[in-house]
Amino acid sequence: MARITRQERIRRQVLREWRGVDEPAGLNDGIHLPRESLDGILRRCGIQDGLDEEEVKRAWKDLAGEFIATHSAPDTVKGGCLALRVTQPAMRFHLEQMKPMLLKRLQSRLGAGKIRTIRFVLG
Repeated sequence: MARITRQERIRRQVLREWRGVDEPAGLNDGIHLPRESLDGILRRCGIQDGLDEEEVKRAWKDLAGEFIATHSAPDTVKGGCLALRVTQPAMRFHLEQMKPMLLKRLQSRLGAGKIRTIRFVLG
């Protein structure tokens, strides 16, 4: 146990008399920091991998090429599934044919476990 100096003892006594009670012990007991709960929250939202959607959008433009990127765009990433918004059914068909190649490129660029599948959404 740490030894209390005379000055600290006087300080505590003055505070006790002024407040009418002793200094509360353990003010931070029961307080949880956000970083302790953040992993669970991110896991439930499907973004525990720390995948930045802006990074996915930049990678999509580079990997898909200018023409394809003009007619499609990453919408969301949840649970390892990248939803791509596609402007036309013909482009969707074209991208379905390219899906394995695009998935492989995305995985090599962003990490193998971050995007496991791609689904296409018209709109």
